[in-house]
Amino acid sequence: MDFDKHFWKQVSNNPVIFQAIQDDANLEIEDVSHKLHKLNFKNRGKLNMFRVTGRFRLTWNDDDVI
Repeated sequence: MDFDKHFWKQVSNNPVIFQAIQDDANLEIEDVSHKLHKLNFKNRGKLNMFRVTGRFRLTWNDDDVI
């Protein structure tokens, strides 16, 4: 995964957490069905990432999404 350093910073290693550093930080996610999802986060919105059985799982608080 690549996070644009102008929009995101990693705030934790264990668990892995990224935080938006400005409003409208966008993220494109392709799910296991190859469907593309576009999310825009508010400033300070957080994205949690962890790996389960060979796949990455992403979680976020819906209040952090614009």
